[in-house]
Parts: sequence; C-alpha cells; structure tokens
Amino acid sequence: MNRPLIGISTYLEASVRWGVWDLPATLLPAGYARLVRDAGGTAVLLPPDSPELAASVVARLDAVVVAGGPDVEPARYRAERDPRTGPAAPERDGWEAALIGAALESGTPLLGICRGMQLLNVVRGGTLRQHLDGHAGPGGATGVLGTHGVTPVPGTRYASVVPGPCDVPTYHHQAVDRLGAGLVASAHAADGTVEAVELPGPGWVLGVQWHPEMGDDVRVMRALAAAASPAG
Repeated sequence: MNRPLIGISTYLEASVRWGVWDLPATLLPAGYARLVRDAGGTAVLLPPDSPELAASVVARLDAVVVAGGPDVEPARYRAERDPRTGPAAPERDGWEAALIGAALESGTPLLGICRGMQLLNVVRGGTLRQHLDGHAGPGGATGVLGTHGVTPVPGTRYASVVPGPCDVPTYHHQAVDRLGAGLVASAHAADGTVEAVELPGPGWVLGVQWHPEMGDDVRVMRALAAAASPAG
C-alpha cells in the first residue's frame, strides 16, 4: 500500500551539537516523523529554502505540515514588536508562508502546528496576540510543556475528527487574535483562546495550537493522512 508523502517544515539553527560536531543544522523533533508514521504516512523534511521553489516542492507531496517553532515576525501582520516576542526567523517565515500559499493554491492537504497555525492565520491576513500566560509548563517554565483542555466547535472539520473535549500538550505564548480571511475557529481553550482554525471548503486545511507530536493522540494526523491518500 502506498503511504502518503507528507512534508514537514524544519528549524534552521546556527549551532547544533551532536557527537563531536558543532555545526549549522536543519532539525526537527523526532515526534513529528513518529506521528506521521503512526498515522499511516511517510515523513519528508523540508528545510528552509527559496520561497520561489515552494510550489514545485508542494506539487511532489501528498500533504504539508508546518511545524512549531519561533514566533512569527510581527511585521508580517503589520504590528509593532512586543518586547516579549522572540527573535525573528526570516528564512522560516518566508519559506513556510510560501509553502502555505502553495498548498492553499493547489488544494494540497495542510496542517499547521502551533507556529504553523499562527502563520496560516497571518498568511490569510489575520493577526496574532503576542503574549499570553498559562499555555506552557507550570509557572511558564522554559522548555517544559503544559497540558490543558480544548473543546471543539460543533459542526467543524476538527469536531468531526475529535468530537469531544480532550487534554492536549501545549507550549506557546502567542495565539490567534483576529482571524484571517475565510478561517473559522474550530476549538477553544477554557480561557477562550482559539486552539484550532480551519478553512471551510473542499480542501483539507486545519491548524492546531498545541503539539500533537508530543503526545500519543494520532487522530488529527490520521485525518491529514487520510485526506492525502488517493481515496482522500
């Protein structure tokens, strides 16, 4: 059986240590590839590249995942930088925005995870809230995930995949503010934070604010893989 080929965007880091090496590297937490595999797909890593190549890359894939990572540059949504916003990642912003645009244009199934959901919203003309508390580890500890509940919005694509409230692994300090054109909120946290967005229509476009690759719930990724299969 042919497994759908699912491209996942990656980090670009100036200094990464492994073995005897300390070198620039493109990298991705292994949980992403594991989640794709467990959902029935084959993962392909997509390091930052020229945005002009995005359409030709997406054309060779069955689905695209835009992974979590650094904060989106506020200038992309015409906002002043909050002092708590992290350093810019212009290579990732440009490349991933182009991947999102190419996937939307071609109808390729698309999943945005954390930063990926936020960038999807920005590409569609939406804005971000640059800081909020309570969506990371205990006391906002650096590098420690938290857990909280999310509730689906009835009638949405997300609700058809995950029909009831569930707890999710979470680590973010930014969130959707004004929704981008055509996007609808499809899940919320108890404090009202938008936890999932989607683009209604024949295509499969979903963003989730949490980190499914850090847990064992494969339902969202399995739905992406199903949409990416020939019968999807």
